[in-house]
Amino acid sequence: METPSDEKKMIREPLLGTTKGGFRTMPFIIANEAFEKVASFGLMPNMILYLMRDYGMEFTTGTNILLVWSAVSNFTPILAAFIADSYIGRFRMIGFGSIASFLGMALLWSTAMIPQMKPSPCEQLKLDCNPATPAQLAVLFSSFGLISIGAGCIRPCSIAFGADQLEKKDNPNNERVMQSFFNWYYASIGLSTVLALTIIVYIQDHLGWIVGFGVPAVLMAFSALMFLAGSSLYIKLKASKSLFTDFAQVLVVAFKNRKLNLPTNDYSEWNYHHSHDSEFLALTDKLRCLNKACIIRDFGRDVNPDGSASNPWSLCTVEQVESLKSLLRVIPMWSTGIMIMVSLNQNFGTLQANTMDRHIFPNFEIPAGSFTVFTIVTLTVWVAFYDRLIVPLSARYTGRPCGLSLKVRMEIGLLLSCVAMAVSAVMESVRRRIAIEEGLEEQPNGTMDMSALWLLPQYALLGLAEALNAIGQIEFYYSQFPKSMSSIAVALFTLGMPVSNLVGSLLVNIVNAVTTKGGKESWLSSNLNKGHLDYYYWLVTVLGLINFIYFLVCCWSYGSCKNERPRASDVTDDEQFEYREFTFSLISL
Repeated sequence: METPSDEKKMIREPLLGTTKGGFRTMPFIIANEAFEKVASFGLMPNMILYLMRDYGMEFTTGTNILLVWSAVSNFTPILAAFIADSYIGRFRMIGFGSIASFLGMALLWSTAMIPQMKPSPCEQLKLDCNPATPAQLAVLFSSFGLISIGAGCIRPCSIAFGADQLEKKDNPNNERVMQSFFNWYYASIGLSTVLALTIIVYIQDHLGWIVGFGVPAVLMAFSALMFLAGSSLYIKLKASKSLFTDFAQVLVVAFKNRKLNLPTNDYSEWNYHHSHDSEFLALTDKLRCLNKACIIRDFGRDVNPDGSASNPWSLCTVEQVESLKSLLRVIPMWSTGIMIMVSLNQNFGTLQANTMDRHIFPNFEIPAGSFTVFTIVTLTVWVAFYDRLIVPLSARYTGRPCGLSLKVRMEIGLLLSCVAMAVSAVMESVRRRIAIEEGLEEQPNGTMDMSALWLLPQYALLGLAEALNAIGQIEFYYSQFPKSMSSIAVALFTLGMPVSNLVGSLLVNIVNAVTTKGGKESWLSSNLNKGHLDYYYWLVTVLGLINFIYFLVCCWSYGSCKNERPRASDVTDDEQFEYREFTFSLISL
């Protein structure tokens, strides 16, 4: 009869195999998410026009629908990650998500091809258009829902699934391999976003909705086929337990045992319940109150002959306790990334560019909404530069083969986002002064004699900030969580996006309400020449600096990270080591 320990060994055994996994699986996995990103992101920019023109919706109605769609797409990864890690595994979750995304895009495509799927076109000069029927809206919202489910299933699991293929604990270069994987994976997603915001949008503008929606549907079908084609090559770690249940059990048992004293003898580790083949050898000193959940009070009564707990709601394992600790401990660190995302998600740069001369050549003008591409291009270029040049130099200077530590990279990213906002404030002040000198104060749509290329420094700095902080965040969560929670690590980063949108929206509403008191012009006026967008940028800069100080406090409270110990023999003090890293990184920038 197979014992639970045998089952767990069977689950982990593929990691030790040599016939599956490796770099040969990367084309299938990366192509899957890359094509999904091109397909789904390519639908968003012009979707408001589709809802207004073809479904007769008001601007506010269509905007609210798209905001809800975006929020659902960003929240579903958390639920999908828990289900993948707890029940069905990452391979099945990605496969299910790929099929769901394709069905959603095919359904949306059908609304463009089949006239009965949407309201009849309004006649010219006719004000009373036929509204969409409940059945037509049901089809439209079903397509949105399927696309959101697909994105939620693919995005948190894909990068963790790719890491499963490369991670080998007995490989001394494993940390370096994983770092390169995260860097290049994020860069490939950035390139996919560029393609979505340029080629797919261009097709929709010039070839219509049928072709514009058909291309993403075909790409998504190809994405699903690519992923399934590599099925025989993948390492497929199976889910062995419910994380929901595990976390609940730890909280319940810790509360039951709250009056117990923690063991203090030399053999205290024998007083805690360890699961077979656990990756946790001992309990950590952080959140010690949760350690009471795995205290063995009566070995004969609490533990079965096979080593399992006789009642999981009365005795938990060290692994369960440490898994919950790892999640709770990173929450403060995660919260520090919200402010930088607020900076990255600012839409005012488009309004600035719209008032400036965007011509590169006499017959070529950059669309105002395309300037965000420079952020992604900078991110991609930096990844290559960092991975091939900075890492070797940093390794030589600090003695760490993987270059800068995760915390230092996140620190620099936060500082660069503050610098980017300060540069944005200075540039907006100059732009506004020139616009007023040219007599454009009362002409919000007038084009001033100032090149929009002056905005490139702020976009480039934001790209560097995202490359360092965002990739550092993902790698940090992945390295600090146990293997069974890898998908949740990526989903936690994704969750920061909708939260930052809510924080950014709240900040804009507060600034608008405060600055309009007494009948004054809002800092965030639709007419940038009459408002004071530069003041708003300075406010975000100050908030970013406060957030940076908060990050330093969180780093101090968190303590040392896994796999972040210096390897040079002449380094003995961790704080001095990280200071040297930070100094070197500033010099390199």
